[in-house]
Amino acid sequence: MNRYVNWLRGFLPKPTTVNFAERLRASIGALLGILLTGLISRWVVGTDTSLPLLVAPMGASAVLLFAMPSSPVAQPWSIIGGNMISAIVGVTCAQWIPNPILAASLAVSIAIAVMLSLRCLHPPGGAVALTAVLGGPLIHGLGYHFVLMPIGLNSALLLAVALVFNNLTRHRYPYRVIDHANAHLTADRPPFDRLGFTTDDLDYVLARYNQVPDVSRDELESLLVQTEMHAYRRRFGEIKCADIMSHDVVSVAFDTKLQDAWGLLHQHHIKALPVIDETRRVIGIVTLSDFIDYAAKDSLQGYLSKMRHFLRNVTRTPDDNQTVVGQIMTPQVHTAPDTMFIAELVDLMFANGHRHIPVINTEHCLVGIVTNSDLIVGLYRGRLADIDQKRP
Repeated sequence: MNRYVNWLRGFLPKPTTVNFAERLRASIGALLGILLTGLISRWVVGTDTSLPLLVAPMGASAVLLFAMPSSPVAQPWSIIGGNMISAIVGVTCAQWIPNPILAASLAVSIAIAVMLSLRCLHPPGGAVALTAVLGGPLIHGLGYHFVLMPIGLNSALLLAVALVFNNLTRHRYPYRVIDHANAHLTADRPPFDRLGFTTDDLDYVLARYNQVPDVSRDELESLLVQTEMHAYRRRFGEIKCADIMSHDVVSVAFDTKLQDAWGLLHQHHIKALPVIDETRRVIGIVTLSDFIDYAAKDSLQGYLSKMRHFLRNVTRTPDDNQTVVGQIMTPQVHTAPDTMFIAELVDLMFANGHRHIPVINTEHCLVGIVTNSDLIVGLYRGRLADIDQKRP
């Protein structure tokens, strides 16, 4: 008896990991999507028409668009292309094949094949093809107009609502593939990708899987990377930026003169200075590279002489042009909260090619800075702790 009970338990789904707020968000999105689609469709075609304002497959499309917006089958080309192509296939089968059961079977089969070939697989497309064949005299009477109304119009309106609603609720849609290019533009993979799994490994596994996953390749890679990061954090302990950062940070203001900033770099033997405002919020960073870029601003012919003159006199001679740090700093600066775990900091620093990351507190004020050396020491310390825990 217990064997059969355990066998039946195997069919029970796993508990969902989606919280109540996300469930509510998806439900409200579907409500607004179907409601607005129906109302606008009625406004477009008018009330004195026998055309259906909504078709049943739009309910399935709403589930994907609002509950699974990152899924490959929920992207714009999938809903527009998948639904309309399936409608064309369904209408064609209904007109050329007199047997409704055979026509319905072929319509769904061919629709799937075409959607896969055109990379617009959308599960509700199968229902669209079926509706075109079994929808009755009213649908049959529309002929290929069924493709545009209601299928095309419903799909476009539902997609428009999803575009607005998902982004307003902080769900990136459509889900665009992120290009994880090497910051140095070389043949080497980014440092963080040289350990653990690589994109080639993921492509190999997906090829062996040989099925359509219900998550985009890019999203799957992101989930796996986050899983690795969580595992690193667990292994290296709870070491945070606040534990490894330099607290006595040498910083400058926007209007600090270049010769003064250069003097600070030389005096403290450092290579970067965070730029802060009156409230100590980070508004930029100035590095040795910024000074070199400033020296190279003129023509290539005068580059060497200007650089030599600049390095010799910047700490002694007043700047005639009164150039300040704010004119040469890098304003797009990545910062890290002091509560960030160093396992997460690895990706932030090395994937973007940074050597210095200003650290901020909950008020977004500068409280420290982390360099490559600080991070290496933190990882080394975490590794020693991991080894000590494994010793008998």
